[in-house]
Amino acid sequence: MVTTLGGIGLFLLGMLFLTEGIKLFAGTALRELLKRYIRGPLSGMAVGTGITAILQSSSATMLTVIGFVSAGLITFPQALGVIFGANLGTTSTGWIVSMLGFKLSIGAGALPMIFIGALLRLLTSGRWSALGTAVAGFGLLFFGIGMMQEGMGGLSAHIDLARFAGEGVPAILILVVVGIVMTIIMQSSSAAMAITLAALHTGGIDIAQGAALVIGQNVGTTVTAAIAAIGGTNAARRTAVAHIAFNILTGLIALALLPVFVWGVGEWEASSGHLAGVGVLAGFHTGFNVVGIAVFLPMVGRFSRLIERLVPEHRSSFERHLDPSVAGLGKVGMETARRTLLDVLGAFVSNGVFVLRDQPCPGQLRQEYKDGLEVLPMAGDFIAKVGTASGAGEELGEQVDLMHALDHLNELSEVLDMIDHQQIPADTRGLIDAMRSRAEAEFVRFGEAIKADGLDAESITATLEEVAELRRSIRRDLIQRLARGEIGADVGAELIDRVRWMDTSVYHMGRAMRYLETNRAG
Repeated sequence: MVTTLGGIGLFLLGMLFLTEGIKLFAGTALRELLKRYIRGPLSGMAVGTGITAILQSSSATMLTVIGFVSAGLITFPQALGVIFGANLGTTSTGWIVSMLGFKLSIGAGALPMIFIGALLRLLTSGRWSALGTAVAGFGLLFFGIGMMQEGMGGLSAHIDLARFAGEGVPAILILVVVGIVMTIIMQSSSAAMAITLAALHTGGIDIAQGAALVIGQNVGTTVTAAIAAIGGTNAARRTAVAHIAFNILTGLIALALLPVFVWGVGEWEASSGHLAGVGVLAGFHTGFNVVGIAVFLPMVGRFSRLIERLVPEHRSSFERHLDPSVAGLGKVGMETARRTLLDVLGAFVSNGVFVLRDQPCPGQLRQEYKDGLEVLPMAGDFIAKVGTASGAGEELGEQVDLMHALDHLNELSEVLDMIDHQQIPADTRGLIDAMRSRAEAEFVRFGEAIKADGLDAESITATLEEVAELRRSIRRDLIQRLARGEIGADVGAELIDRVRWMDTSVYHMGRAMRYLETNRAG
């Protein structure tokens, strides 16, 4: 028993090292792969399968998907394809264990891998150090399998699983529940699968019992997803609900196929004279996930709409993107923050057009402006977390740019409020109409650019210089009128303030836009 528990611990530790090492070694490249090649649910499934098989962690893939949905880089239907693929990718663990885990010599393979990985981890830095972590994790994984295999050798002498071998529904359901509990306790369907394969390999259970356990383990991952979604953002909750629905329905499909599978294996064993090995169980795990995907993929559009109705959005359109879990995803977190600030800028600009026209802002636009004001402090906290999590020089520069943009957005809101509350005599507004018209035109142009492809830095700089020169020209004219007594001192001061504020509003709008466009994802 102690040997088995130690093996489980080493397996889990190996999975952790392997996942973290690969994420650090090739995490950016994998995220670029996700962004570049996901064009629909089918391509999302292929990418999700491949990346999960590489990372050996469906949770890492799920977290990245949540980040991409939050950042607006992929749609929720596209994300569903990745979720399906992640479920299929996790079955690769069974194949690795069945094809290598019980054939690899621990002394000749696993222990040297641990040694080499440890050396790389200690003597190198950067990506090579991360690779060392992954190699050591791979070695620990197989060493743990060896210990589990050794510990499982006496399982049949202590635990009589034969009483669950009946074909009745109660016996099958008990094993399914056991599989679910195994995954919940270990928080890893891969570890639960490895234990099941070890038990089958040593004769502790038969193929029918193993299949029922695997079905339960596949369903058990939904409990982890549900727990992870508590307190999460809407994207996280929708992803979790989709994951739960897919796994439960796939589990029901697997239960329906189980009698056929057991019968087929029995016929093969009778004709060949050999007992079904661990590879057959790994194939069953992959097979029923493939069947589940084949059922869900054609109706992914309707499925996504159902999930969106089950998990409606209650927060503002700005706040919903700021998922705390995405802050640890480096560039994905930066892109999420950038898009959020760009959306807020769009709301401020739309409101600013009406402010400059001295017209009341429509109710919906006014509410979006208020929502944008409320989300700015949250965005600041989110950007700080992204920078703390990444720590990379390039991403630190992006973080600074986003903080600059955030500061300009705060300044823009204050200036627009000052303009909105200032009262200018109607008979003197013509003196500053040129400034008002130019500022309004720029707000309209920037608003259209935000919805399209943005503006280049040179165009923004030129605009700010032109508007500043117009302010200086109008200011000189107003001072001359004051000197000639054409306008009163109080009115003149109000007009000069209004001109300065309009110029300042364009300045902060332009600077915010420039910092956000600098970090636009390619």
